[in-house]
Amino acid sequence: MNVRHFLTLDDLNHDELRQVLARARRLKEARARSEPVLTLQNRVLGMIFEKASTRTRVSFEAGMAQLGGHAIFLSPRDTQLGRGEPIADSARVLSRMVDVIMIRAHRHADIEEFARYSRVPVINALTEKFHPCQLLADVMTYEEHRGSIQGKTVAWVGDGFNMCNTFINAAQVFDFKLNIASPADYAPDADMLAAAAGRVTFSHDPVQACTDADLVVTDVWTSMGQEEENERRLRDFAGFNVTETLMSRARADALFMHCLPAHRGEEVEAGVIDGRWSVVWNEAENRLHTQKALLEFLLDVPF
Repeated sequence: MNVRHFLTLDDLNHDELRQVLARARRLKEARARSEPVLTLQNRVLGMIFEKASTRTRVSFEAGMAQLGGHAIFLSPRDTQLGRGEPIADSARVLSRMVDVIMIRAHRHADIEEFARYSRVPVINALTEKFHPCQLLADVMTYEEHRGSIQGKTVAWVGDGFNMCNTFINAAQVFDFKLNIASPADYAPDADMLAAAAGRVTFSHDPVQACTDADLVVTDVWTSMGQEEENERRLRDFAGFNVTETLMSRARADALFMHCLPAHRGEEVEAGVIDGRWSVVWNEAENRLHTQKALLEFLLDVPF
């Protein structure tokens, strides 16, 4: 049995990702018309969360319900995974009972191990390395507002962490230029930067990164699991907040995105996230539509 997983954007090729995005647009249109689409009837999604979630949990759970399926929420305190059951054992058992599994985990290696032993598709719903589901929504959102992202310039301002890594992947898959600006001690993975040479530039200068950008993106300075580093990070990231002044260096029709939750006054000014550049609410909604399309694709549902 040929099981397809979605642990990074690289698990699907360019044409397959484009197929998912095209389907997501059709699903969004169908929902706007209140047209039922029941392609996942009798299918069950297992959702394993080691970290807190709002958008990811609601979008996957609502998406399964809207497609006629069902979702089961599993937290470590509710399962034997939280009491030390081997990942391989849990994967072997759960994948015999559900049709697809999404996991939000502390360690990317744990999702990779789970996928090796799973008989059904496994979706990465955020690890310390990647957040591919978010990038599907981001690309869809940009293209709804400005057309193809191919050949455009995206500026990433902030931590070279999971979202930044995934934008590096996306720059290669979707063929756009990515300018990254991070403090010295928060650079993205050097191997990933090297592999993306020619498409991705890195500096410590947010102004340089944002100049003439078509899209400016940021994320919180302190991610889940890093709370004890918060005070140091607030100092280290001083000057890396996306302000109205910084946005003025981007193109006149530039957009602003943030995967949320946001800390106004830290990584982004309220005037940016709540202002004319921002498409964050469309971006958040599009998690629903892209993930519905992804579920259909991984379950090989004809549409």
